[in-house]
Amino acid sequence: MQHSFIYLLVCLLIGIAAIVLLTARYKVHAFFALIISCFIVGLGVQMPVSEVITATKEGFGNIMKSLGLLIVLGTTLGVVLEHTGSTSVMANYILGKVGEKRAPLAMSVTGFIIGLPIFCDSGYIVLSGLNQSLARRTGISVAVMATSLATGLYSVHCLIPPHPGAAASAGIIGVDFGKLILVGIAVAIPSAIVGYFWAKYAGSKTPVFAENVEEQQVNVVRPSVLKSFLPVIVPIILIGLKSFLLVENAPAEGFVNSLLSIGDPVIALSIGVLLAFAGQRSWTRDAVSHLLQDAAEKAGGILVIIGAGGAFGAVLAATKIGDHLSASLALGSLGIFFPFLLTSLLKTAQGSSTVAIITASSIVQPLLPALGLATGSGPLLCILSMGAGSMMVSHANDAYFWVIAKFSGMDMKTMLRVYSVATVMMGITSFLVVFFLSKILE
Repeated sequence: MQHSFIYLLVCLLIGIAAIVLLTARYKVHAFFALIISCFIVGLGVQMPVSEVITATKEGFGNIMKSLGLLIVLGTTLGVVLEHTGSTSVMANYILGKVGEKRAPLAMSVTGFIIGLPIFCDSGYIVLSGLNQSLARRTGISVAVMATSLATGLYSVHCLIPPHPGAAASAGIIGVDFGKLILVGIAVAIPSAIVGYFWAKYAGSKTPVFAENVEEQQVNVVRPSVLKSFLPVIVPIILIGLKSFLLVENAPAEGFVNSLLSIGDPVIALSIGVLLAFAGQRSWTRDAVSHLLQDAAEKAGGILVIIGAGGAFGAVLAATKIGDHLSASLALGSLGIFFPFLLTSLLKTAQGSSTVAIITASSIVQPLLPALGLATGSGPLLCILSMGAGSMMVSHANDAYFWVIAKFSGMDMKTMLRVYSVATVMMGITSFLVVFFLSKILE
């Protein structure tokens, strides 16, 4: 049945409002919120129930086909690095090179590097002990130390696969993982720098100091520095090398063919997982079993959200609302600003960066031609623009906000003044970098 543009737009807005209301107000799991919204939008435009179900199943299955293994392997890599103590080894190595006098910078750099394979909330929890210890030894305000670490982790979490938002967006929009990782790192660096300097400026005006507690020395055999860094660096190099060879149109034969094979993100991340396991000399069967079980459980929660996001996108595609938006709105003049604005609104409203970028990707994908982002570097810049939008604003409805508050001891007022403002500055900085890249790559 044909419907007017206004009617379709209202149905879309109701669907988005349902996602925000269910997740933010009623604390419904994002998977169920997205699936419910599939039916709200589908039935709202009078699609037959069978068609809504078919679109939902196909959207869920297609995104799982392209991202399922990547998310599981990426999660496993992060879990193993945490378990073996590789994260602490990397953190202490960076601290040794930078020096305790510049401890906030050390924690920012540590967050950036460790945040590549590990989700921001897990990374913060793992490193919070070291962060608090440094704050006590140096006398630097916890607000400075905590925000430096938090923003370093956050900058890569929102922009770079295998983090779920960026990974799902790459699958929905259709962008090479290697290119997204390499350009995403380039965009994330200025964002992390801005977060660090804001942490030093605003945090120093907020004298929150760590409590004096007796620190226990635990003699645990840790991996070497090289073994700790290899699981992070090797997959990035392999994936990036594959993307470079594809851009250069190198003949896929012999050695080049082998590089293309091991540069596949699934193979590259598998190698990273094996290297992470090799960081610990001996493993018991129970330890490996428990670790893999933990990784599978963490990955499962992420996969269902990503799958539901793919389902929501498929239902939106079936309604053809993208065609109506393209015809009715002057989207061409907005370009990469539209994905950024849409994602930032979704992030601010419901709290989750992952849900924000997945939902935005589903809406933006059919609009790429109208936005002038369908060809060349357009899809890549679109994803990075949404990643920038998914940074802001992190406040009281964001789980990561409360992880930082709990493990740092900062109160709500301090968190809003120091950390939340940092996320706004990071988001704007990232978008400006993407905008600059769009002008260079035109």
